[in-house]
Amino acid sequence: VQLQASGGGLVQPGGSLKLSCVASGRAVSSYTVAWFRQAPGKEREFVAATRRNGGSTLYADSVKGRFIVSRENTKNTVHLQMTNLKPEDTAAYYCAADGGIILSETRNARQYDYWGQGTQVTVSS
Repeated sequence: VQLQASGGGLVQPGGSLKLSCVASGRAVSSYTVAWFRQAPGKEREFVAATRRNGGSTLYADSVKGRFIVSRENTKNTVHLQMTNLKPEDTAAYYCAADGGIILSETRNARQYDYWGQGTQVTVSS
């Protein structure tokens, strides 16, 4: 599967953005899809994920209540709706997919075989 992430940009603190990850080659419903982010000088960190086979969701504590991950299977797309953005949310955001991750490994970037290119999110006044 190939992944294409988009939707990043510059937004003021408190603002919103919606990222999209479009999959091609295979049905996204067959994959667990996650969003990770990486700020300069920092390690890549888990943000949110929607699991295959039912689409249950997981979130990092830092984004819980502000971000929502959702699937649009008819468009083979996974979205990340981000609200009440903070300067510390500034990072390159990546979507990733894998068909065989167990629940306990969902937050582990090393478990994902397929990655999209990053889309930059900058939160600044």
